[in-house]
Amino acid sequence: MTETEAAAVPGRRREVMAVLPGLMLAMILAMLDNMIVGTAMPRIVGELGGLSHLSWVVTAYVLGTTVSTPIWGKIGDLYGRKTIFLASIGIFMVGSVLCGMAGSDLFGGPADGMSELIGFRALQGLGAGGLMVNAMAIIGDLVPPRERGRYQGIMAAMMSLAMVAGPLVGGFITDHLDWRWAFYVNLPIGAVAFVWLLVRLRLPKYRTEHRIDWWGAGLLAVGITALVLITTWGGTEYDWGSWQILALAAVAVVTLAIFIPVQRRVPEPIMPLHVFADRNFTLISLIGFLLGFAMFGVINFLPLFQQTVQGQSATNSGLLLLPMMAAMMVVSLFVGQAITKTGKYKIYPVAGGAVMVVGMWLLSLQDVHTGPLQTGLFIAVLGLGMGGLMQTTMLIAQNSVEQKDLGVASSASMFFRSIGGSFGVSIFGAVFNHHLVDELTAKLGPQGARLAEGGGGRLDPAALAGLPAPVRTGLLEALATSISGIFVWAIAFAVAVPVLAAFIKEIPLRGATAPGGPAGPDSAASKEEAVAAFD
Repeated sequence: MTETEAAAVPGRRREVMAVLPGLMLAMILAMLDNMIVGTAMPRIVGELGGLSHLSWVVTAYVLGTTVSTPIWGKIGDLYGRKTIFLASIGIFMVGSVLCGMAGSDLFGGPADGMSELIGFRALQGLGAGGLMVNAMAIIGDLVPPRERGRYQGIMAAMMSLAMVAGPLVGGFITDHLDWRWAFYVNLPIGAVAFVWLLVRLRLPKYRTEHRIDWWGAGLLAVGITALVLITTWGGTEYDWGSWQILALAAVAVVTLAIFIPVQRRVPEPIMPLHVFADRNFTLISLIGFLLGFAMFGVINFLPLFQQTVQGQSATNSGLLLLPMMAAMMVVSLFVGQAITKTGKYKIYPVAGGAVMVVGMWLLSLQDVHTGPLQTGLFIAVLGLGMGGLMQTTMLIAQNSVEQKDLGVASSASMFFRSIGGSFGVSIFGAVFNHHLVDELTAKLGPQGARLAEGGGGRLDPAALAGLPAPVRTGLLEALATSISGIFVWAIAFAVAVPVLAAFIKEIPLRGATAPGGPAGPDSAASKEEAVAAFD
């Protein structure tokens, strides 16, 4: 590091700490929203109707987020991240207002309220796609990789906190306020984040010729939409071998096949394929996919186990996730500090992946007699493993590309994790339904299969209490066995994480603070296009 760069470190650190609250608020905004809305959904359906379209309230948001994430990352690289980040906050807030107004007299009453809500959730998801990716990319703009672990560890800890706070806030809103406040609560948080970043955030401008790859963006959006619809509808709305699913698969294959040559020819590709030539980037993208597959696919079933088998309320099931989130928070902070101090990072995805496998194995041992304390210990182990993976995947992805591709690297990392989560939720859901039918048929006979097909997985503790004792016992045992089976399947995917991580090559983090060490390709000397002006 040169003397000039060394002298600039304290100033850079003060600059990052000045904008960090705004970045964390924006990330919390995206994390809180889905958790709060999930708790409020029964009340929303009660007023707007449309139970058969319930899943689309979630799917529309996920689809908007997944489709827009790579696009937000690329246009942030092209046009400057501050303006693009503020735009994503604005779109998210507008979507939140419209979601809160869905089914109101202003839009013609509750008759079309569910359709309106689904459309507005898609708009909200488009904004959310820019929140996470640009927050991480802004940290990448302000801080070299060697220093980046400290701040990304803090942000990962805040994400864990938001995942716990979401169900608690959602439970309070559902019990004491109108469901519309599940969306309106975003407004004060978003307003503070917007104003804070507008005033405090200063990023270097770059002089580049901007060309948006509209063909690539369109093809990617169509391909991703088809994939998300396959994972959402397959095995639920339609059979996996139905013409609808096969047609969507054909659309996904054709559009993504065309997408590859388009990316090789356009001057400013939406997802430059050359970044995948780096071994570390390809490996960490696969790890992100598997992490999302195992983590989101499995966590989706923990509240079901807690609320049905263990008889906990919705609010209590949120509290019971505290051991996992606390473990994630502590490990994320420790890993971030350790990476900053030592510059070593390979050990954390390897160890984190191994511990995550142990956590999945422990959860697979649960049965109808497993108590909340034992589950809490098991998910704490899972949280320890996830804490070693959450921010290191982003860090390694960013360190594997040039500064000009930082937004692409950030969006790709989140994109693969999101797609993995979508696949995990869908496939594990199909496995769960199949196991549940088999278990209920074995325990209760043909009427057990009819009970499962009628929605046994949606039974709450109150409904379970009204069943005859033999039926209730059989259903609880079947639910416990089926959910435990999900964790067995998750082990098969989770075990690949430490294996792939073992092949990561530990390349020195750019911006190392060792005396006399090189600043690396991220240094000021390498940024020929950078100018002194700030936006």
